[in-house]
Amino acid sequence: MTAKSFVDTNILLYAVGADSSGDFKGARARAVLREPGIGLSAQVLQEFAANALSKKALQISEAKIDGVLHVLEEFPCVPITPSLVRSALVLRTRHQISYWDAAILAAAQSLGCDTLFSEDFNHGQLYGSVRAINPFLAPVSLPT
Repeated sequence: MTAKSFVDTNILLYAVGADSSGDFKGARARAVLREPGIGLSAQVLQEFAANALSKKALQISEAKIDGVLHVLEEFPCVPITPSLVRSALVLRTRHQISYWDAAILAAAQSLGCDTLFSEDFNHGQLYGSVRAINPFLAPVSLPT
């Protein structure tokens, strides 16, 4: 199981949230998700569902959450394993980031991704073999 790019939870939330139809972030998030070779992790799916349910301003219904998860079943997805957790602990210390961000990074690395799309990491920074890209910084061109 491999992927070229990894998406963080915020990409999914912007892609389907209440303001996603006409706003810049919604459009950029949908463009990222249309790129070939996108991967994600079980953590991202859990965070998406939890945030979509709890943040009422996003106006994402349970039916829409289920529909999005159904579509995302086609994407390569990293499960949460003891090995992934251990890798995240190492990355947390090495890069001085939160455990949860380190788990995202560990999942991206395990898929062989070279790009991590997120607004939560330092834009342009290389974390080992994975470069963080904030697709919401304008202008930005998506890696080819």
